[in-house]
Amino acid sequence: MSGWPLVRLSEVLTQSIDRHPVEAGKCYPNIGIYGFGRGVFEKPPIDGGAFAADSLYRVSAGQFIYSRLKAFEGAYGLVPDFGDGSYVTNEFPAFDMDSHALLPAFLYWYFKCPSTWEQLARHSTGIGARRERLHPNAFLSELIALPPLKEQERIVREIEDITTRLDEARRLRKEIQDDAKALLHSVFHRLIQGAAYCPLAEVAPIVRRPVAIELDGVYPELGARSFGKGLFHKPTLSGADLDWQKLFRVHAGDLVISNIKAWEGAIAVAGEADHGRVGSHRYITCVAKEGVSTPEFLCFYLLTNEGIEQVQGASPGSADRNRTLAMSRLEQLLVPVPTIEKQREFSTLQAKVTAIHQAQAANQPELDALLPAVLDKAFKGEL
Repeated sequence: MSGWPLVRLSEVLTQSIDRHPVEAGKCYPNIGIYGFGRGVFEKPPIDGGAFAADSLYRVSAGQFIYSRLKAFEGAYGLVPDFGDGSYVTNEFPAFDMDSHALLPAFLYWYFKCPSTWEQLARHSTGIGARRERLHPNAFLSELIALPPLKEQERIVREIEDITTRLDEARRLRKEIQDDAKALLHSVFHRLIQGAAYCPLAEVAPIVRRPVAIELDGVYPELGARSFGKGLFHKPTLSGADLDWQKLFRVHAGDLVISNIKAWEGAIAVAGEADHGRVGSHRYITCVAKEGVSTPEFLCFYLLTNEGIEQVQGASPGSADRNRTLAMSRLEQLLVPVPTIEKQREFSTLQAKVTAIHQAQAANQPELDALLPAVLDKAFKGEL
């Protein structure tokens, strides 16, 4: 343990109550607090004429503030410069700090630590997440291990140095992803230059595999995410729970298209992990003709701006749920068909890019867990 003296927050924080009566016809700048240690954000101004309560409370830059309702999930922060002079309800207690004993940045990082939220959540009253509240008196009674100011400064420097490196790592990861995406699009557009366009039905006809539903049968279901984010596995369906639904089998290599979400990119290629799963009648499967086209190439095209414009044009309707892509229209979509060799080369490149993304996704949890681990060590005096 740190060996630092335990100090109640009431010894270094004083609640600020700058109450102002609400006046009709006046607008009040407003702020809110994100959960999970993400800090303060600007909200639309409060219209005094439409506001139900009779009072608001003015806050100042540099004050510590939290949400009584969302304290259990880390809604703590410092009021930034843009929040100076903003108004909040009594659900957002604000506090002035004793600058001779407490460094604002030290408190800022302390309250970005998940273990701190968990500790304070025990003081919340009420039942259920939407009713639990952390009262200011309970908050101020909390004990904090507080090192001298010099040590606080050192700890803050260490944390900020680590976060700078983490931000750089995230920036580089995004740069790699963006470069890989740009490379795929560049290569793709070069491959389709001069290529003939054919109706989808000629290169990847619709193939439906109806499933005979049995009462004691189980049917693992899948779905397609919008915006080209791939397939996902839904809970397994029981035959006894199915009545009017029609199910269709999906095979690895199928081009899977949601007929109600195709217009926003719910299009993907089924992989080995998806083989044998079922989709409702809303999911259309197309099978690329051997030696003519590859499903990966077709999927990529349909998710390009040119491709998605065709899909949207074939999905009439004004409301979200009414934009349905009929199978007859899907079959008529025109897709580029360069030589199969070029398509396979592109699919190989796609696989390499996918491998990069998968490798990054595999170590993402470790990257996400690093800062909480650093904060935990820091406030135990182990950094």
